[in-house]
Amino acid sequence: QVQLVESGGGLVQPGGSLRLSCAAAGLSFDSWAMAWFRQVPGKVREAVSYISSNGDSSNYADSVKGRFTISRDNAKNTVYLQMNSLKPEDTAVYFCAATFSWGFPGTMFRDDTYHYWGQGTQVTVSS
Repeated sequence: QVQLVESGGGLVQPGGSLRLSCAAAGLSFDSWAMAWFRQVPGKVREAVSYISSNGDSSNYADSVKGRFTISRDNAKNTVYLQMNSLKPEDTAVYFCAATFSWGFPGTMFRDDTYHYWGQGTQVTVSS
C-alpha cells in the first residue's frame, strides 16, 4: 500500500519560511517523479513544483519561481519543499504526489499525471 505523508505546514508571517516534507512508503521511491501541488478551497488545485526520480531535473510554477526549492533524498524516501519569502497568496493546503511518468512541463504540471497523493498539510501565511 502506497502512502505519502506530508508534514511541516503551519502559520507563518509574510516574508517567512517553511519547509514541507513528504515521506513515501510502499513504492520504489527512486523510480518515481514527485511533485507538490496546492489548493485553496473553491479553487482548482495548482501545481507548484516537480522533480525527477533522481533529483537531477525540476521545474516550478511562475508564481513560486525564485522563492521555493524542491529537493529529494532517495535514501530517506522523502521529498521536500523549501518555501522562502512567503506571501499571503501562498496560503493553501499543500499536497505531494507521485508519478511513474516523465514528460514535458505541460504534462508534469497536470494533476491527472500523478498516481498517488498525500492527505495534505495546511500552510497559512498571515500577520
